[in-house]
Formats: sequence, structure tokens, C-alpha cells
Amino acid sequence: MNQKIDNTLLNELLEAACRASTTGNMQLYSIVVTTDDEVKKQLSPCHFNQPSIMQAPVVLTFCADFNRFEKWCKQRSAEPGYDNFQSFFTAAIDTLLVAQNFCIAAESKGLGICYFGTTTYLTQQIIDVLNLPKKVVPITTITVGYPDGEAVRVDRLPLQAIVHENVYQDYSEETIDKLYAVKESLPENLKFIAENNKETLAQVFTDIRYTKANNERFSEMFWQAIKAQGF
Repeated sequence: MNQKIDNTLLNELLEAACRASTTGNMQLYSIVVTTDDEVKKQLSPCHFNQPSIMQAPVVLTFCADFNRFEKWCKQRSAEPGYDNFQSFFTAAIDTLLVAQNFCIAAESKGLGICYFGTTTYLTQQIIDVLNLPKKVVPITTITVGYPDGEAVRVDRLPLQAIVHENVYQDYSEETIDKLYAVKESLPENLKFIAENNKETLAQVFTDIRYTKANNERFSEMFWQAIKAQGF
């Protein structure tokens, strides 16, 4: 994972990422590319010290960015009105599209990626470490590098669980049981349940991994960071 990535390849991947669809062709995102170990050390606690931050050669922080666009508007005698939730959400969508484009491009070249949902937990700390100005908010973080071995294919719900024809078809109890049966029977998930002293896999998610208390705390912290950045 820690083998360096050639700058030419990295730039090729970033170029591919930036071909993603974008609202009004505004490209409301920025990508902070971190390779310096000292900066990684500062970022690591922001992601609860998950090993990949230090191990991977490149850490990419994808940010919703209205800073650049607003400066362009003002320098061209146009008055921007983007200090609102609609604008933030638009920029967040742009940011996630470009991040996913990067992941697909990277994996097509034999690289491995790791997605960090923790970016929206300790957002203000990431803002401080990366010196992000007003109207720039980190949305997601991706580490990228050469995998040490063949990646394990992660389980996913069957397509029937995801795709709805014409209109949304709500789930009956019987359908839920059927759609989650394979996931719940996987040895790694049964081990997960036992290790956490729970009765079901769902309880691991609600009681251990993503609790109501933590969700509410991180929601408030994220919202405060967004407002502090000018939205």
C-alpha cells in the first residue's frame, strides 16, 4: 500500500476525475492531495487514526468549494448568492461525483482505494489542518495506493434490494428478511455479531457502530462547521 504513485499517473487519474458531471459546469469542488507525512500525522486523528491515512502514499480530501467560483464572479462584476444550504448541497454533490470518478479511474489502473466516511465527523479539525478558507468544506477522503494483495470482494445487497421500477416499491417484512439473508449469514458478519455480544447484525450497527447519540453529536458538529465556512 505504501509504494509511491508516479506523479504522471496521479495527474492522469485526477484529470479523469474532473471529467465527472457537474452542476452548470461550475465544478464546485477542490481536491487537496496530501503526500507529506507531517500533514498526514495531523490528519490521522481527524479520521480516528485509521491506519490507511499514514500507510497510503496519497491522501485525497475532496472538498465542496464555492470559494473559487465566488471570487471569479466578483472579479467579473457578478454578485454571487451562494451562502445557503442549496448551494452547499449542490457543491457536495459535485464533490462526490468527482471523488467516485477518481476511484473508478484508480481501480482501472490496478490501484486500491479506501473511502473515509469520517470526513464529516471531525470536519472543523480537517478544515484547520488543511487551511481551508470560507466556502470550502471537506466532504469525503480517499486514500489510494498499490494493494499488498488481491482485494477481497465486499458483500453487497442483491440488485432487487436497490432497483425500483417506475415508482418506489416499499419493503414488506418478508422482503426484508429475504434481501438481507445472505449478508446476515456470512461468516465474517456472524463473527462480527459474536464479538460485539449482540443478537443480530442490525444491532451492531444501531448499538455499536452508528449510534443515535453519536449521529446527533456529529450532525451538530458538521452543521456548525458548514455554517462557520459561510453557508
